[in-house]
Amino acid sequence: MQSVIKDPQLSLVIPVFNEAGNIAPLLAETAAAFEGRSFEIIVVDDASDDGSGAEIAAADTPARVLTHERRSGKSRALVTGFRAARGRWIATLDGDGQNDPRDVAAIADAYGDRAPEFLVAGVRNRRNDGAVKLVTSRIANFVRRRMLRDNCRDAGCGVKMMPTRFAQELPYFDNMHRFLPALARRAGLDVLEHEISDRPRQHGVSKYGFFDRAAVALLDMIGVYWLIRRASDPVAVTERETEAGAGAVALKAVQTSEN
Repeated sequence: MQSVIKDPQLSLVIPVFNEAGNIAPLLAETAAAFEGRSFEIIVVDDASDDGSGAEIAAADTPARVLTHERRSGKSRALVTGFRAARGRWIATLDGDGQNDPRDVAAIADAYGDRAPEFLVAGVRNRRNDGAVKLVTSRIANFVRRRMLRDNCRDAGCGVKMMPTRFAQELPYFDNMHRFLPALARRAGLDVLEHEISDRPRQHGVSKYGFFDRAAVALLDMIGVYWLIRRASDPVAVTERETEAGAGAVALKAVQTSEN
């Protein structure tokens, strides 16, 4: 089994809350799917109390494990993983096992050698959710696309691949993970889509109900709409090094963007 790589090409961030029975098989699948590639696995345990932490510790898969002392939500768990990432790219997948790591590996193979100037959003080609979750997701996707114009068919999908520099500069707020494509467009990145499979949950229950998928998401959407409207164009900056510092004067143009 490959050990943790110190300078990986890709960081896989997996947020986990109460996924005992799902997380150990997922870690083994992920390691197998990425065999021979330059990657690291970062598991963020969001204060699980069902034995998930012990299952992660006992798993025969090299990973960096970050643990929240209190439950803080999926977005905070992702941000914790983003800030710890050492790869050029970050990919995300959910800890419930419904995302197939082989799909994430296929995305990495298809796009990972390109310049990191875009976000790839997974689109589930067949949903394995209950009726209420499926209906609320479709309504939320429709309203979000009309309001934010991110042109993403399935923003709630847990599979994303994005430049690490973008992920580490994201403005944090609760439920931020639902708006990554819109935030990527705000930062000047293209958004590409890649179809993936959606597997049935084997253990446990979904952590989301009607209220937090619809009513709360609508309030967050209004906030993201305001954030996008407040975005400004990138500013061109000239950087100069003194002769004392570099032996010669060098000028180069760099781009910065407002966060």
